[in-house]
Amino acid sequence: MRHSRVLFSLCCLLIAVSVASAPVRADKRTSRPASGQSTGAATIRSNTPVESTAIRGGKDHPLREPLKLAARSREALAAVKDYSGLFIKRELLGKKIVKQVMETKIRHEPFSVYFRYREPDAGREVIFVKGANRDRLLIHEEGFKSIAGTVALPQNDPQVMKESRYPITMVGMSALLDTIAGQWEEEMKYSDVVVKFYDQAKLGEIDCLVAESSHSQPRKEFRFQMTRLYVDKKDNLPIRAEQYGWPKKSGEQPQLVEEYTYSNLQLNAGLTDRDFDTRNPEYRYR
Repeated sequence: MRHSRVLFSLCCLLIAVSVASAPVRADKRTSRPASGQSTGAATIRSNTPVESTAIRGGKDHPLREPLKLAARSREALAAVKDYSGLFIKRELLGKKIVKQVMETKIRHEPFSVYFRYREPDAGREVIFVKGANRDRLLIHEEGFKSIAGTVALPQNDPQVMKESRYPITMVGMSALLDTIAGQWEEEMKYSDVVVKFYDQAKLGEIDCLVAESSHSQPRKEFRFQMTRLYVDKKDNLPIRAEQYGWPKKSGEQPQLVEEYTYSNLQLNAGLTDRDFDTRNPEYRYR
C-alpha cells in the first residue's frame, strides 16, 4: 500500500487540468484549420481599428458592441453539440508562462472532455465526464509514469491546479465565451473602458474579427488591463481569448496572463460515450 501511494504521488506531481486527445472522425461542419498543425500564431494587421471610449452609465457604452459580438457567437455555439481539435493554452503560473498543446474532444451534454498531450508530457491522457466517476479526472501517463495505471483525481486537486489557472470545467469555447462576456458585462458599470475592433485579424489562416477592451488605470474591479476575443468570421465561433495584466512600469507593454486557442476544429462529429471512456481501444488506459 505504501509503495502504491508513492507511485500515485509521483504521477500527481506531473498532472494538469488541460491534457490531450486522439484525432476523431470527420464531422458535418468543419471550421477552416490553420495551416498544418496550428501553434496559435495570431496576426492583427495594421489597419486603423474602430475605437470608442466609455461614458459612465451611458446607453452607448462601447462594450455593448463586443457583447453583441459575443451574443452572435453564442448563437453559433448553440448549434454545436460537440467538437474535436487542437487546444493550445499559455498561462502565467508564478513568474513563468507555461504552454501546453493538447488534442481534444469536447461534448456539451453531458459535459465531457478528453485530452491527449502533445507537449509537454506527450501521450498523457485525461478524461472528465460531469456527473460520472465521482466528477474526477481519469488520468493516464506515458513512459515510466504509466506504472501507476489510471489515476483518479478531484478536478480541483492541488497537484492538478499547479499547472492550470482553472479547473477542467472551464475548458471549451462555451466557457471561454461566457467568461469574457461576463467580464464585459461587469465592466460596463465603469467609464474607464476603451474598445477597439480589428476586422482584418488572422489566426493562422483563419480570418477573424477581434474585439479588444482596455483600461488606462488599475482598479480592483478590473482584473486585466486588456482583453481580446477572436471570433472566426466563417463560423462565428470564439476560437481565441487573450488576457493581459498591468505593466509593471510605465511605458511597458501589458504582460500576457492567459491565452486560449482552439484550432483545426471538427464540429458536430457525433461524439459518443465511447469517446470519453477509458475502455476505448484507441486510448492507452489500462
